Amino acid sequence: MPPADTAAMSGLEFLRWAQKKQQEQPTFPSIGRLLGMEIDETEEGRVVMSLNTKPDHANPLGTVHGGIAATLLDSVMGCAVHTTLPPRVGYTTLELKVNYIRTVPLDAGKLTAQGTVIHTGRRTATAEGKVLDAQHKLVAHATTTCMIFRP
Repeated sequence: MPPADTAAMSGLEFLRWAQKKQQEQPTFPSIGRLLGMEIDETEEGRVVMSLNTKPDHANPLGTVHGGIAATLLDSVMGCAVHTTLPPRVGYTTLELKVNYIRTVPLDAGKLTAQGTVIHTGRRTATAEGKVLDAQHKLVAHATTTCMIFRP
């Protein structure tokens, strides 16, 4: 469980705490645990996450479901926006646009996603992201608009 003072953390502080927590306690409940995602890098305005493909990620055609790439992209772009926010300021995805470039086989290995903030304003923020396969080939790219909730 998160400590009681996570609300007092900036978005960047919280994500660095979560990154450390995943190393200490891999069973920390989250969408990341469910899909096998890991936070690899966190800095202001930029987040990198990865996962290893597995049979549980299959679509009916026997390849990695597009929702896996979409979830990776939504996560890294939203978290990149979160790194720019002060304590007690929240956000949610308002819009997500994903472009799929190539099919991902179930044995593809590691997928790496990077999200980068384009703009953070008072009420909205925008970010872009991309997913690369183990051979550093582009799998998907996206943009997002996030709504910011200020107290």
